[in-house]
Amino acid sequence: MPLEAEVLTSEMKIHLLAPAKGDRLEAIGKVIKPGKRLVIVQAEVFAIDSDARTQIALMTGTMVPIWPK
Repeated sequence: MPLEAEVLTSEMKIHLLAPAKGDRLEAIGKVIKPGKRLVIVQAEVFAIDSDARTQIALMTGTMVPIWPK
């Protein structure tokens, strides 16, 4: 989306999959389906430890772009 557009969250769902045990967290977000009226997004969150990378959450959302007039 252009920087001048604002975003309104229409729907958001978070699945908590495991405890957040680790040295740090890493989140990876992506757009699943861009659109003029609705944008479907997804994010995965991982707990990073010295010897393991465990997915701890999955988020899906529907965003509504608000274009400046």
